[in-house]
Amino acid sequence: MKRAAVAERDPSTTAAQWDAIIERHLDRLRVERGLGNNSIEAYARDLRDFHEYCAEHEITPAALGTRVVSGYLERMGQRGMAVASQRRHLASIRGLVRELLDAHILERDPAAAVKLRPHPRSLPRTLSRRDIEILLDAIDTTTLRGKRDRAMLELAYGCGLRVSELVGLRLGQVNLAERVVIVMGKGGKERVVPIGKAAVRALKGYLIARAEEAARNSRAARPGAALFISRLGRAMTRQGFFKALKGWAAAQPRLGWVSPHTLRHCFATHLLEGGADLRAVQEMLGHSDISTTQIYTHLSRSHLRKVHRTFHPRARYPEPA
Repeated sequence: MKRAAVAERDPSTTAAQWDAIIERHLDRLRVERGLGNNSIEAYARDLRDFHEYCAEHEITPAALGTRVVSGYLERMGQRGMAVASQRRHLASIRGLVRELLDAHILERDPAAAVKLRPHPRSLPRTLSRRDIEILLDAIDTTTLRGKRDRAMLELAYGCGLRVSELVGLRLGQVNLAERVVIVMGKGGKERVVPIGKAAVRALKGYLIARAEEAARNSRAARPGAALFISRLGRAMTRQGFFKALKGWAAAQPRLGWVSPHTLRHCFATHLLEGGADLRAVQEMLGHSDISTTQIYTHLSRSHLRKVHRTFHPRARYPEPA
């Protein structure tokens, strides 16, 4: 009995227990929920932080309690972590707790009673339609690189793609004749998104220039090859697209805050402002839950108020003296 108690408090034993449980949990997320690498890495980072906190306080999986979970989140708050980030960490911990309950390591859920204060969800920042045009016009399309970047921006904005979806596209996923792109979203979910005329034109220009460049270098593109490639012939990366976007935005200092995800926000916002159906926007964005899409309705309501104030004859009627 005495030896068992010592082993229970042994830091190396505790660390090994946490490592095994976390790996098993991540494997289940991959297989049962079909989560992609980016999501798995995010969960792994959160759980690694929680693991370190438990190891620091010599908390074994079997000893996990409500005070441990709330204490961890309290420390996150003291370090300046936003409530939204704390919520993400709590969601990761709750998933791990379910693993502990299924394995009968815990009998009760220690995270069930943990609550975080409500917080207003911040609205995504977007560009106006004119700003989008300015950003696109800043791209020098006389070069192959410029044609590629113009096509990427047109597709990101015109189809509302996540940056990982954009850089992961293969030649065979784009059908210019039918004007659609087949997107592999989160969790390997497939969706079909229409491509607008501007994006089709930009893609055609890029693919023609790319084929000409390949012919000069005696290289033929395979159907399964990446759609967007670097000057070295490798698939574009998220970082590569971010750098390219920042480079073109630098021509307009007031657009310096733009990120690849901004184009996705603009896609949804401009569609809803134009009268698009919320369910259709949800489908094109690849949101599994419509509540995620509904945040854009707040932006469109702001647009509607602005239109009302500008054009309705009684909206600016003077107050009585």
